[in-house]
Amino acid sequence: MQFAVKLLLANLIIIACTQIDRKFPSLGGLIATMPLTSLLVLLWLYSDNPGDSRLMTDYTRGVLWGVIPTVLFFAVALVCFRRQWPLPLVLSASFAAWLAGAAVHQWLLK
Repeated sequence: MQFAVKLLLANLIIIACTQIDRKFPSLGGLIATMPLTSLLVLLWLYSDNPGDSRLMTDYTRGVLWGVIPTVLFFAVALVCFRRQWPLPLVLSASFAAWLAGAAVHQWLLK
Protein backbone atom coordinates (compact mmCIF):
# COMPACT_ATOMS: atom_id res chain seq x y z
CA MET A 1 0.00 0.00 0.00
CA GLN A 2 2.80 2.40 0.88
CA PHE A 3 4.43 1.75 -2.51
CA ALA A 4 1.15 2.53 -4.29
CA VAL A 5 0.86 5.85 -2.44
CA LYS A 6 4.43 6.75 -3.42
CA LEU A 7 3.75 5.84 -7.04
CA LEU A 8 0.49 7.79 -7.13
CA LEU A 9 2.06 10.89 -5.58
CA ALA A 10 5.01 10.85 -8.01
CA ASN A 11 2.67 10.51 -10.98
CA LEU A 12 0.44 13.32 -9.76
CA ILE A 13 3.45 15.63 -9.56
CA ILE A 14 4.48 14.76 -13.12
CA ILE A 15 0.95 15.24 -14.46
CA ALA A 16 0.54 18.57 -12.64
CA CYS A 17 3.85 19.83 -13.98
CA THR A 18 2.89 18.83 -17.52
CA GLN A 19 -0.45 20.61 -17.27
CA ILE A 20 1.13 23.80 -15.91
CA ASP A 21 3.83 23.65 -18.59
CA ARG A 22 1.23 23.83 -21.36
CA LYS A 23 0.19 27.35 -20.32
CA PHE A 24 3.30 28.59 -18.52
CA PRO A 25 6.43 26.83 -19.88
CA SER A 26 8.93 28.66 -17.69
CA LEU A 27 6.87 27.96 -14.56
CA GLY A 28 6.54 24.32 -15.59
CA GLY A 29 10.30 24.16 -15.98
CA LEU A 30 10.80 25.69 -12.56
CA ILE A 31 8.40 23.23 -10.96
CA ALA A 32 10.05 20.32 -12.78
CA THR A 33 13.41 21.29 -11.30
CA MET A 34 12.10 21.81 -7.79
CA PRO A 35 13.47 19.31 -5.34
CA LEU A 36 10.03 17.69 -5.02
CA THR A 37 11.21 14.25 -6.07
CA SER A 38 14.35 14.50 -3.98
CA LEU A 39 12.29 15.69 -1.03
CA LEU A 40 9.89 12.76 -1.36
CA VAL A 41 12.77 10.30 -1.57
CA LEU A 42 14.42 11.97 1.43
CA LEU A 43 11.22 11.66 3.45
CA TRP A 44 10.67 8.04 2.41
CA LEU A 45 14.28 7.09 3.12
CA TYR A 46 14.02 8.67 6.54
CA SER A 47 10.72 6.96 7.33
CA ASP A 48 12.14 3.59 6.21
CA ASN A 49 15.48 4.12 8.02
CA PRO A 50 14.92 6.46 10.98
CA GLY A 51 18.11 7.67 12.59
CA ASP A 52 20.40 6.46 9.78
CA SER A 53 22.29 9.71 9.34
CA ARG A 54 24.95 8.12 7.13
CA LEU A 55 22.31 7.04 4.59
CA MET A 56 20.77 10.50 4.65
CA THR A 57 24.17 12.17 4.27
CA ASP A 58 25.17 9.91 1.37
CA TYR A 59 21.85 10.45 -0.37
CA THR A 60 22.00 14.23 0.07
CA ARG A 61 25.59 14.38 -1.22
CA GLY A 62 24.58 12.28 -4.23
CA VAL A 63 21.70 14.61 -5.02
CA LEU A 64 23.86 17.70 -4.63
CA TRP A 65 26.52 16.44 -7.01
CA GLY A 66 23.86 14.87 -9.24
CA VAL A 67 22.76 18.35 -10.21
CA ILE A 68 25.85 18.66 -12.44
CA PRO A 69 24.89 15.87 -14.89
CA THR A 70 21.36 17.27 -14.97
CA VAL A 71 22.67 20.73 -15.84
CA LEU A 72 24.74 19.12 -18.62
CA PHE A 73 21.60 17.40 -19.94
CA PHE A 74 19.62 20.63 -20.15
CA ALA A 75 22.54 22.71 -21.46
CA VAL A 76 23.03 20.28 -24.34
CA ALA A 77 19.26 20.14 -24.95
CA LEU A 78 19.09 23.94 -25.08
CA VAL A 79 21.92 24.16 -27.61
CA CYS A 80 20.38 21.41 -29.73
CA PHE A 81 16.90 22.95 -29.69
CA ARG A 82 18.36 26.33 -30.69
CA ARG A 83 19.94 24.57 -33.66
CA GLN A 84 16.50 23.11 -34.42
CA TRP A 85 17.58 19.50 -34.15
CA PRO A 86 14.82 16.89 -34.17
CA LEU A 87 13.73 15.63 -30.76
CA PRO A 88 15.33 12.16 -31.05
CA LEU A 89 18.74 13.75 -31.71
CA VAL A 90 18.26 16.28 -28.92
CA LEU A 91 17.44 13.51 -26.46
CA SER A 92 20.30 11.32 -27.67
CA ALA A 93 22.85 14.10 -27.30
CA SER A 94 21.42 15.23 -23.97
CA PHE A 95 21.38 11.75 -22.48
CA ALA A 96 24.92 11.14 -23.75
CA ALA A 97 26.02 14.28 -21.88
CA TRP A 98 24.08 13.19 -18.80
CA LEU A 99 25.60 9.69 -18.90
CA ALA A 100 29.10 11.16 -19.16
CA GLY A 101 28.36 13.45 -16.21
CA ALA A 102 26.80 10.57 -14.27
CA ALA A 103 29.87 8.40 -14.86
CA VAL A 104 32.10 11.16 -13.48
CA HIS A 105 29.61 11.62 -10.60
CA GLN A 106 29.85 7.96 -9.64
CA TRP A 107 33.63 7.90 -10.02
CA LEU A 108 34.08 10.97 -7.81
CA LEU A 109 31.69 9.80 -5.09
CA LYS A 110 33.24 6.36 -4.63
